[in-house]
Amino acid sequence: MSHIESLTDQFVKLHADRVATWPSERLAKNIEQRAALVAAFDPATVVQVGDVVAPFTLDGSDGTPLTLETLVADRPGVLVFFRFAGCPACNLALPYYDRQLRPALDAAGIRLVAVSPHLPERSLGAIRDRHDLHFAVAADRDNTLARRLGITFARGDVPAETAPGWIGELTGIGTSELPQPTVIVIDQDRIVRFVDVSPDWLVRTEAPVILAAVARLELAAAA
Repeated sequence: MSHIESLTDQFVKLHADRVATWPSERLAKNIEQRAALVAAFDPATVVQVGDVVAPFTLDGSDGTPLTLETLVADRPGVLVFFRFAGCPACNLALPYYDRQLRPALDAAGIRLVAVSPHLPERSLGAIRDRHDLHFAVAADRDNTLARRLGITFARGDVPAETAPGWIGELTGIGTSELPQPTVIVIDQDRIVRFVDVSPDWLVRTEAPVILAAVARLELAAAA
């Protein structure tokens, strides 16, 4: 049986490396911040399965607009929200999705788009170029879509380590507000058919879970 790559395993290793190399104070702060965000998270406040998504426009990493209409014109679409191009966990997650998720979605004609408030003019494309990603990476300016979906960190809960001085420069928002790692599947009627939001940035949706959700949607459409 072939080995199925696990994103969770990669994050476990990332955390283990930090335990081995980070100063104890820094490590404790990181753990506390993640735990606080998990404790503050209310799943009832985020986008829900069955919700209809209003039209939106994102800016591709090359500046090309990407609309909801384009995303779901022929098939369902998959949005993966990530924090910013320099985020270590995002630099594990997006290449993983390119290897483990994107080929099957491509074969089914389903578009995958990674979304961040990180601006194109602030080198958003760096993460795509760094990993030679074969799916679109797009900017959600001012967290407009993420806020509408209820998936951003509340301003009072934004981790202190993501200081506005540099996060604000990347996003142009002026604060360290970021989206929580989120995967959303939207059908051609613009209805949310799958959503998974993680307040802990070291916990993200495994590719087989997303593929199973897409398969259920395909079966329902064929019935």
